[in-house]
Amino acid sequence: MTARPRILFLCPQPFFRWRGSPLRVAFDVQALSESGYGVDLVTMPVGEDHPIPGVRHVRARNIIGAKELPIGPSPQKAVLDLALAAAAARLVKQNRYVAVHGVEDAGAIAAFLGRKHGIPVVFEKHSDPASYKKGIVRAAVLAAYRAVERRSIRAASLVLATGPALAEQAKAVARPGTIVRAVHDIPSSLAEATAEGARAAREALALPDGAVLALYVGSFAVYQGIDLLVDALGKALARVPDLHAAIVGGNAEEIAARKRQLEAADPAIASRVRFLGMRAPDTLPDLFAAADILLSPRTQGTNTPLKLLDYAKAARAVVACDIPANRLILSEENALLAPPSAEGFAAALARVAEDAALRQRLGEAAGRLYRETYNYAHFRGLLAGAYSDMLSGETAE
Repeated sequence: MTARPRILFLCPQPFFRWRGSPLRVAFDVQALSESGYGVDLVTMPVGEDHPIPGVRHVRARNIIGAKELPIGPSPQKAVLDLALAAAAARLVKQNRYVAVHGVEDAGAIAAFLGRKHGIPVVFEKHSDPASYKKGIVRAAVLAAYRAVERRSIRAASLVLATGPALAEQAKAVARPGTIVRAVHDIPSSLAEATAEGARAAREALALPDGAVLALYVGSFAVYQGIDLLVDALGKALARVPDLHAAIVGGNAEEIAARKRQLEAADPAIASRVRFLGMRAPDTLPDLFAAADILLSPRTQGTNTPLKLLDYAKAARAVVACDIPANRLILSEENALLAPPSAEGFAAALARVAEDAALRQRLGEAAGRLYRETYNYAHFRGLLAGAYSDMLSGETAE
């Protein structure tokens, strides 16, 4: 039996974690495995176990005894990048690979190993460093990262980007003939909702008969629009007596602060907002199905919020702030886009809460978006196609 062609896949983040890049990496390696490749996945030494059939997970040595790593550049991460490089170098000596695939700052490691051993390099771009807010020190770090990213792109035979805008940035840097493809993100969970699970989720919230449930899922970070959301909920719930809300995310301290904020404004309104804490994405599809409206109050950023893909999969009406990041996949056809203000968001939420026909129309359109584009099967096909073109010697037009 012919051995499966192997890929060395380098992930410079904790693995596994239920957040952006680690989720994307998990789907990447799963899709590559299902497409006929063997995958050796090398990651940072922290994170949860997350077995994937056909994928061998190798952790870099924890040479500093780290228990967690912050998101973004840090001294700890810089040291562990060296351990990641050492682990990858050992594997290259022991195995034969058809490609070495580096995500974000691991692209530099992939480029070095590819050049040294004559292996095609794949670079995967998840973000735009120029869009980050930064002080003087962070600006210097990110300037250095941009220089490293540029070299990684120019060393690659294939560049994968998580969106069209990032792909265009890569094309401006890539060598002639380099294949650059946008391979979109997908919902954070492949689990499917059930009618029984949705009913149970709604019953657990103890909602009164006829309640319209609006749901937010995400962190309490400022860029997510949590301040706008809490202010808007107070206004919208005051206008629509049947409207209730649930919020997934936040730690105990963050939740307590938001509860106090709502209670100070109006205790009766506060009683109609349930804070559910953090939930693993695989537990969320039933909760999405239990909701009538899904909320994206984000006010900043350039990348598509991952929650929007989960929302589309749920086929529920979406209310979102009208900003470029949300418009990457949303439009007036599949969402109600609101001005990025508490008053504007509250007015949009109240309108959708009072109009069942509008909710149905928006939900159906969101569902089509998922079925036609933002699903795992389509994602897997795009990724496998990009790899096939690279390995067969195709070049960019």
